[in-house]
Amino acid sequence: MSGPFDEQDDPKAEFWYKFRSAVAVILSLAVLVGGCVFVGVKTYDAYISYKSADDYLGDGEKDVLVRVPSGASVSEVGSILLDNDVIKSTKAYNKAIRESESDVTIQAGQYKLKTHMSAAKAVSILGNPDNIQRTRVTLPEGLTTEEQFAIMAKGTTMPVDSFKVAYKQTKKLGLPVWAKDRPEGFLFPDTYEVGSNPTPLEILQMQANQFVKQVNTMNFMGQAQTIKRSPYDALIVASILEKEARNPKDMRMVAGIIYNRLNQGMKVESDATVLYANHADGKLTTTDEQRAKDSPYNTYLHNGLPPTPINNPGAASMEAAVTPIKSDYLYWVVTDPDKGTTAYAKTLADHEKNVKKFQAWCQDHKGKC
Repeated sequence: MSGPFDEQDDPKAEFWYKFRSAVAVILSLAVLVGGCVFVGVKTYDAYISYKSADDYLGDGEKDVLVRVPSGASVSEVGSILLDNDVIKSTKAYNKAIRESESDVTIQAGQYKLKTHMSAAKAVSILGNPDNIQRTRVTLPEGLTTEEQFAIMAKGTTMPVDSFKVAYKQTKKLGLPVWAKDRPEGFLFPDTYEVGSNPTPLEILQMQANQFVKQVNTMNFMGQAQTIKRSPYDALIVASILEKEARNPKDMRMVAGIIYNRLNQGMKVESDATVLYANHADGKLTTTDEQRAKDSPYNTYLHNGLPPTPINNPGAASMEAAVTPIKSDYLYWVVTDPDKGTTAYAKTLADHEKNVKKFQAWCQDHKGKC
């Protein structure tokens, strides 16, 4: 007669019994662990939701340029950031300001930020003036104001006409008294670093201010008086030198020749002034038709200097104009424009010989004259 079932009597039954028990334990643990993971995920999600309710997390997404206008308060900057989708709320921004390690000062200018960035990160960028985006504009020597405007418009993305409008505000430019409200020649060529969204007037004021500094540094007015020339006439000569000579020594020599011709009542006969009168550029010579143009800037027709500078000269030509080399020469011509070689003569006959050298160079360099 058989008794109660004993699994030990049947090895297979015992195996399956233990297997089921193990599976049950594993399933129980899985449920437990799964529950913990689920709770953990939910807890993390709740934390992230809490943290990002009023603020974005991280360094942001897309680049964006944000302009802080002059005079904007710290609180106004928060609204600007919100409008540009940089921060999620002004609440987070104000909290970041309060929790900053030092007092936050935000200077006017344009800053490179990102959309959807944490308020603390945005504040750290805005609080450092080194992060202001600036534009550099380089203006070479010897450009007319029109040529300068084209470069400035391209560098600042402001319309050329906006510079022309500012140029007419002569009383606001900061020109020296002896300019008599004539800006041509007084917009000093240099490399200028301008902040974001400057006004055309501000840029022109920077140039005029730099001109005044340069004049004072070289004692331009005092040296002009020494050679018995007005500073304005010397500036006109400097503008001619920009086009008629290349190196400082030749500039000083040509300056002396121009003064010699003026002293003797001779016409200056500068091709550079004729090209200016004809609104022509990029040429080394002039045509008979151009030299016949009736313009006060045509120094082949009219005695004396042009009524104004023909461009905005640099420091070297300005220095040369007030420190001319004394000589008996009355003529000059560049015989090799590539090298800047200049020949001088005391007589017209010798000058014509030098001119033939220049003409020979032109024959060998088609299209350059």
